[in-house]
Amino acid sequence: MAFLIVIIAILVIALIVFVTWFAAMVAEGKCPLCALKKLAPTKLTIDIDNVPDYDNGAARTPLMGWSSWNTMRNHIDEDTIVEVARAMCSTGLADAGYKYINLDDCWQSSQRDADGKLQGDLETFPSGIKALCDRVNAMGLKLGIYASNGTLTCEDLPASLGTEELDARTFASWGIEYFKYDFCHNEAISGTTPAIEYVDISPIGQRAIIRLSPDNAKYTGKAKTVKIKDLPTGKAMGMLNHNAGTAYFDVNIPTSGKYALTVHFNKTMAFKRRYLQIVINGKVNEVFFPAGKGFTPDGRAQITVDMQSGANHIVLCNPVVTRADSSYIQYKRMGDALISASRDWAKFNHTEEKPITYSLCEWGTAKPWNWGAKVGNMWRTTHDIMANWTSITAIYKFNLRLYKHTRPGHVNDPDMLEVGNGKLTPEENKSHFTLWCMMAAPLVLGNDVRLLTEDTKKNKVLLSILTNEDMIDIDQDPLVAPAKKIGKEGSIDILARPLANGDVAICFFNKSKKKVTIEYDIDTLKDVKYLGVSRTNNAEIYDLWSAQTYHNDVIKANIQPHGVKAYRISF
Repeated sequence: MAFLIVIIAILVIALIVFVTWFAAMVAEGKCPLCALKKLAPTKLTIDIDNVPDYDNGAARTPLMGWSSWNTMRNHIDEDTIVEVARAMCSTGLADAGYKYINLDDCWQSSQRDADGKLQGDLETFPSGIKALCDRVNAMGLKLGIYASNGTLTCEDLPASLGTEELDARTFASWGIEYFKYDFCHNEAISGTTPAIEYVDISPIGQRAIIRLSPDNAKYTGKAKTVKIKDLPTGKAMGMLNHNAGTAYFDVNIPTSGKYALTVHFNKTMAFKRRYLQIVINGKVNEVFFPAGKGFTPDGRAQITVDMQSGANHIVLCNPVVTRADSSYIQYKRMGDALISASRDWAKFNHTEEKPITYSLCEWGTAKPWNWGAKVGNMWRTTHDIMANWTSITAIYKFNLRLYKHTRPGHVNDPDMLEVGNGKLTPEENKSHFTLWCMMAAPLVLGNDVRLLTEDTKKNKVLLSILTNEDMIDIDQDPLVAPAKKIGKEGSIDILARPLANGDVAICFFNKSKKKVTIEYDIDTLKDVKYLGVSRTNNAEIYDLWSAQTYHNDVIKANIQPHGVKAYRISF
């Protein structure tokens, strides 16, 4: 009985807390039911159906290069990077297509320069990143760089959340051609929006010429005028939180140019930073309201915006419901900044543009495969890979099922290659590389390629894997249609992907620790709609690892433990 009484008491307290919260939300002009939708954090609620794919003209096929993180982590310097670049050239990796030399975390100083710009570590990169980029470019290679979509990077160094435009311009001025944007120390955008008393529009240096007030607002959804007695006017535009609705206005502006927008808002219950978008003629302008303890109920926030002469359509809204919505907005903010920065830099300096391949490293937490193509070129689908077979196969299994989300210029990223790292066997190295090629994944080396300059049997095997031209052709096929799992026989996964010229790449992956044999009837491929095969008679079968060609209706193969057999089939 005592236990039951405790449970009832807890439920009563929870109900009182909920009712109190609900009433407080309504009193502030907020929609509490809309706020409850955030309980599904990985669901994107923002409508992106009419948002065009991210188009910076870069990386139409999966990126190929090298990254410093897996083997060097926080111990990098400009001399080491130059050594790596030279090794990429001398080993033939650069000729095979590996063109990007990507600095991961710890390239930067812990302090920005006098102008607020990121700068290379003053000890380990004394020549500066621009000079390093020039040296790498002189070898026919490209330099990539790293930051985090947070207040700090994963190694607690300066990051780019809130300084996207400045950092993007800095990267463009250095000649950077790849950017990895991590997710450490991220601070999500709040779906909470204060009630907006009014918004004044002022030419810079003048008093307000237009006031956007509840009296002339037009509303959508649940948004409406609410009464708040503590505000000077006694009313405000409410229910703008968590995508509940919008307030919009059509105004005439006398001349084009910069204008100050002063947002007067309700400061009540400002326990955390709140958010509003002011969308002017389709361009998003963001307003962040600070958490505060001010004694007065009304406050103001200012931003400067561009407005055009004549008619201007202005929308007040907050589309953030879930954590996924926040990630989408933040990653898109940086993506847009990168496009503008590279184009503006080229235009201003009368040089050829260097588009920056944009890599979202959000770890798959907000299902970026559902929105990544609207934001960038590639997106991590999982947490970090490790140099062991369990990690590699787990990532393979997860990433494989996302094949529908990849297309030219926009690819799933199952993370860097661990070929040559850890205790992987030669067969496992070959399988790892093959599976990444079949999935149309970026081929970013994570090993110390300087070691491959030594003439050893092990290095020859590793280089023969990494420079296999036939497998690279599969990965780089311009159709960019990743492999789909089309069957399973015992421990063998059967993968296939269509190729641009009508061929099909097929792979048999033995997940077991025992050698297995398979016989596969090629005619079965006609049953897989994804492959677009209409006939199979007299097919030419090309073994992508032995480079042998033959004609048959059946593929017969013995597959080593943790091994693969991969073929290109021409009809």
